[in-house]
Amino acid sequence: MARMKFLCDADRCIECNACVTACKNEHEVPWGINRRRVVTINDGKPGERSVSMACMHCTDAPCAAVCPVNCFYTTADAVVLHSKDLCIGCGYCFYACPFGAPQYPKVGNFGSRGKMDKCTYCAGGPEADGSKEEYEKYGANRLAEGKLPLCAEMCSTKSLLAGDGEIIAQIYKERVTKRGYGSGAWGWKTAYRESIES
Repeated sequence: MARMKFLCDADRCIECNACVTACKNEHEVPWGINRRRVVTINDGKPGERSVSMACMHCTDAPCAAVCPVNCFYTTADAVVLHSKDLCIGCGYCFYACPFGAPQYPKVGNFGSRGKMDKCTYCAGGPEADGSKEEYEKYGANRLAEGKLPLCAEMCSTKSLLAGDGEIIAQIYKERVTKRGYGSGAWGWKTAYRESIES
């Protein structure tokens, strides 16, 4: 079985936000939540880079390690999902995540902000694949249909890659070799505890 991963090639991202829009539209994510966002590092300075950021579905997910109700689980494809039925909205996962992926759906006092929401890698949730309940809580389950996350499919520069980790690492290595440089596969080492050697 493939080990699904994300890779953002910061040397290709043009900050168009197509990935953000695709995610919001595909999953009908409520106003105020962005499961994916584009962040610019060193804005206006030499070395400026834009990075498409979401849950990286980490190898040893820190969100799962701190959850007091064990609502996080990893699928056979290594996608880190959570159960909104078990979630108590404590926010521990928000503070543990190095990518700021888990988010509260509402603003307000503690206890009124709701259950956490995060990127599902377009893999739905614990409900039956393709069910109305799954879509209402987690959005579309493209993986069950044999498709990859829409954010990566909509990336016009192919900066954002999704799929089998070995394949997308090879694509990145070939790019770095061809262009002669690489600013790094953003978040790869933090999420997967391994380097991409070129």
